[in-house]
Amino acid sequence: WPLLVLALCRVFSSPLSLPPAMVGAVRVCHSGVNSKGTVFTKKRGYDITRNPHLNKGMAFTLEERLQLGIHGLLPPCFLSQDVQVLRVMKSYETRSNPLDKYILLMTLQDRNEKLFYRVLTSDIEEFMPIVYTPTVGLACQQYGLAFRRPRGLFITIHDKGHIASMLNSWPEENIKVSLDHLSLFVTLFPILFVFVQALLDDPLYIGLKHKRVRGKEYDDLIDEFMQAVTDKYGMNCLIQFEDFANSNAFRILNNYRNHYCTFNDDIQGTASVAVAGVLAALKITKNKLSDHKFVFQGAGEAALGIAHLLIMAMAKEGVPHDEAVKRIWMVDSKGLIVKGRSNLNHEKEEFAHDHPHIKTLEEVVETIKPTAIIGVAAIGGAFTEKIIKNMATYNERPIIFALSNPTSKAECTAEQCYTLTEGRGIFASGSPFKKVTLADGRTFYPGQGNNAYVFPGVALGVIACGVRHISDDVFLTTAEQISHTVLCNKATMHSLDFILSSQTALFLQIVDHAYKQGIASWYPEPKDKEAFILSQVYNSDYDSFTLDSYSWPKDAMTVQNV
Repeated sequence: WPLLVLALCRVFSSPLSLPPAMVGAVRVCHSGVNSKGTVFTKKRGYDITRNPHLNKGMAFTLEERLQLGIHGLLPPCFLSQDVQVLRVMKSYETRSNPLDKYILLMTLQDRNEKLFYRVLTSDIEEFMPIVYTPTVGLACQQYGLAFRRPRGLFITIHDKGHIASMLNSWPEENIKVSLDHLSLFVTLFPILFVFVQALLDDPLYIGLKHKRVRGKEYDDLIDEFMQAVTDKYGMNCLIQFEDFANSNAFRILNNYRNHYCTFNDDIQGTASVAVAGVLAALKITKNKLSDHKFVFQGAGEAALGIAHLLIMAMAKEGVPHDEAVKRIWMVDSKGLIVKGRSNLNHEKEEFAHDHPHIKTLEEVVETIKPTAIIGVAAIGGAFTEKIIKNMATYNERPIIFALSNPTSKAECTAEQCYTLTEGRGIFASGSPFKKVTLADGRTFYPGQGNNAYVFPGVALGVIACGVRHISDDVFLTTAEQISHTVLCNKATMHSLDFILSSQTALFLQIVDHAYKQGIASWYPEPKDKEAFILSQVYNSDYDSFTLDSYSWPKDAMTVQNV
């Protein structure tokens, strides 16, 4: 979906990709398109077959091959895109290792982008765990070995003072979005800031061979980047932050959110999808948000982001801020966050309660007796058998969200939740789990609380109507729309296939919200917003390169003899 993308800043920024059905984008001008939908390009011959945006492989017709000068450069065979998908799947099925599958798909993206997205949309449930959570984590760790072809722009601390000139290296001029989920959008401008201290002694490590830069030099680089991007691509260019350490994430977001078009997916995107799950759960528990008591395992970006959005949601029920805060408890590596505890940062202090210190999560659950526990600290198995059973004792329908990624870091498995709560647990996870069938024959299909439900829809909605500063209201609106979509199918977090096919409603909701709140900058307001949104959505069907053919009247072509 070419949402023209810069990438900030997954540690090794591996190019992931997700389907066009999920998000749309401004069309990429690698070439021109006439009124009949035919693409025309000045490229010819070998360059066509090596350009992933133009290459159709053996789907080029004979006429196209002749006109483009590529006849003879391809096998003498003509295949439809559907047959090409089958060929890719045949090769894909021979790979058993998720990383090998990931590399195969990324290699496909490097040579034929339209086919790549057609493959992904052919079976989203199959491919999402490969191109996104959980395999992407492994791909990041193995990036040096998996590296095949550079995709994007790599900026290091040594480039400080020269970022503006580096941006000129990128061939696209019409950049609309800058983020890290390279292929969860169709990516044209991923950017990687190389700050990573990992495997520094490994001779195959392809990053900088020194420790991370901190302090003012770090901040100055980010500041220069933000200014350079907006100078070149305009104030409407969306910059998405990702994978910043907790010590930087809130500070950087707060520094820029009111000056640039930006958001942090770990804070706001995670919050939106988690709150969507909670709102959906209310239809099962049959009560209000303010009737619930939340305990978070973790007090980092994700936990704090979710907590703040829950407070906003409770405010819509008429709950004062201070009262809402009392419904939220957090446990970090040192135990329950309480008043008087040393070394609490500003963000954690807001959720420090006047309560005796409790060291373990098990003790916290026994003491607080929450209605919902939300795990976002990447501590595998943190929701022990005792915790889950206690949750089932305290609540008829306990809410248990094990949102940490990858699967090995999940606080509990779907099977543990459903088994230990006798099927009464309302479960969502960050990584995918297979269906669970209990001894009594009941089958449960675990929901996945995935940020991919959120950031593509937010990005398209924001750029489609020219929102320049993204408020948290946008993410609450998104949460409400997602919860409504899922509830229509009677699940807390339904299948990705269902959610992705329902993204149009989310786009529309965001665009409506933007114009009603006066935060849109593109006018006039579209009369038919659905048609407007659909016009922005990427189409993975192959373009036609057959140029218009016509002839002049015979008398106009008569050779004149002297």
